[in-house]
Amino acid sequence: MKVKIINHSKWPDPFYATEASAGMDLRADLDEPIVLGPLERALVPTGIFIELPVGFEAQIRPRSGLATKHGITVINTPGTVDADYRGELKVSLVNLSKEAFAIEPGERIAQMIVSRHEHVEWEDVEVLSDTERGEGGWGSTGTK
Repeated sequence: MKVKIINHSKWPDPFYATEASAGMDLRADLDEPIVLGPLERALVPTGIFIELPVGFEAQIRPRSGLATKHGITVINTPGTVDADYRGELKVSLVNLSKEAFAIEPGERIAQMIVSRHEHVEWEDVEVLSDTERGEGGWGSTGTK
């Protein structure tokens, strides 16, 4: 699938690291580091602008290494980029650790996955079909 991109950053276009990768890393388009203290948030620019086809979205997700090792995650995960959005992709990061963390220029800060989606047409009804689960919600299937 071809997607139009404008890259105003100093870094290469997002790319798949391996043949089987689902996501492409996004890099921080910064001139100097941003330091995130514990529980601090920042909207980090990428310098990337895209034009997705209608029926697709880009999901912005955390990078597992940053999340596990440093507590840095995408605060609205997954963030959704709609096909009609034409602004710069920016990543809303939060530091959930107890230590400050510096986001360096060019650092890979999130991953982007492009996915197809459907539009729903609601059908108003009076009753929904029965299932084994029924109305069982949070924790209803147990822990083991």
